[in-house]
Amino acid sequence: MTMVKDIDVRGMQHCETTALGVLLRHEGLDLSEPMLFGLGSGLSFVYWDSKAMGFPFLGGRVKPFELTRNLAAVLGLQLVVEETASPRKAWQNAAAPIDAGRPVGLQLDSYHLDYFSTKVHFGGHIVAMYGYDEQDAYLVDTDPQGGAVSTSLAGLARARAERGPMTAKHRSFTIAAPSNLTSPRDRIIPAIKTCADAFLNPPIANLGHRGIEKTAKHVPKWLQRSDNPREDLPRAALLMEKAGTGGALFRNLYRDFLAECAESIDSSHLRTGHSLYTEAAALWTQVAALIATAGESGDAKNLVQAGSILHELSRIEHDAMRTLSML
Repeated sequence: MTMVKDIDVRGMQHCETTALGVLLRHEGLDLSEPMLFGLGSGLSFVYWDSKAMGFPFLGGRVKPFELTRNLAAVLGLQLVVEETASPRKAWQNAAAPIDAGRPVGLQLDSYHLDYFSTKVHFGGHIVAMYGYDEQDAYLVDTDPQGGAVSTSLAGLARARAERGPMTAKHRSFTIAAPSNLTSPRDRIIPAIKTCADAFLNPPIANLGHRGIEKTAKHVPKWLQRSDNPREDLPRAALLMEKAGTGGALFRNLYRDFLAECAESIDSSHLRTGHSLYTEAAALWTQVAALIATAGESGDAKNLVQAGSILHELSRIEHDAMRTLSML
């Protein structure tokens, strides 16, 4: 059995920040999950629908692995990323850092992991690996998935080889922190401004505040959009609240990040942004509940109400990000 020594196997709410936490704590940098999410400029919004999809998807964060790249750039971390089409080379890329005493991050499809409680294909899932033996790999996943877990090497190989939406070619990565690491506190304002700018100026109408506004127009018609609303709508609500989002489609995490920032930076813009995101987070949880109720009851008035709250959310989040962009 090969194990990285002195590993802190704490699971968090979201997969990518959980993996980053494991890798960074091993480098001597212990940041809260909201701080990891915020410094990685992780908050976003996407409304995704196409003819090929059974039902629309609402996303609350930047695309998989972008948060890791953002965080490494903003803190000046050395991020080494390996990708390959070869399963044999992929295993070497994962095992070599562990043999050298360093945990490794992996992007894979959660469907094939033995311990995963809900079997759905999600190719943007990220875990930290800290050990292996002849049968199993030892991983850290989110707290809801069990934190420190293990999966068969065969299942891990299938998860890493899967192709489809959001997958990467056997992606593995390591992080090293330089001895003269930039103070995370000094990078808070640039990270917030990066996030705000992307949210306020989306390149297409599906993203940012425009995406929320677009969702507000489409949600009232969701009973007709689905072949099986009793299943599709509650599932959409569950993804917003429970699927590694920290609740309220990642808005709880960003609210808590802004609160943590306000403890060390005295700024009225920051305090206003925090109070607006506190309001937005509560409203997103309401929207999810209304969508679930609409699916269970078949009553469209819940969706009309969700639509009107989403109009309001587009405005609140636009105001919040405009204020934060002035930091």
